[in-house]
Amino acid sequence: MNEAKKLIQQITEGIQDKKGKKIVIADLTRIDDTICNYFVICQGNSPSQVSAIVESVKDFTRKGANSKPFAIDGLRNAEWVAMDYSDVLVHVFQPEAREFYNLEHLWADAKLTQIPDLD
Repeated sequence: MNEAKKLIQQITEGIQDKKGKKIVIADLTRIDDTICNYFVICQGNSPSQVSAIVESVKDFTRKGANSKPFAIDGLRNAEWVAMDYSDVLVHVFQPEAREFYNLEHLWADAKLTQIPDLD
């Protein structure tokens, strides 16, 4: 398994550990001039859940993929938090912000993989 895939696996588990929902992985590797190779997009229902998901992703990626984010932005109001893992950008939204920014639609050319919610 390559490094990015392993990282995405750990990110996904970190999101699921805190009951993050509607996880979508956007594969941008076939699109020219992108800022990264993958987006992982998910949502939490409140600022506290969004923050918990971000902490969990940090934990899982550190332990499982020996990786730390280069930057995290958006924690102050936690409507949309972006985590930068260089090749992989993680976006943790509250539902309204996710709908508003609609990243999946922006990257319509990307190969999108939806991860089923864990109940």
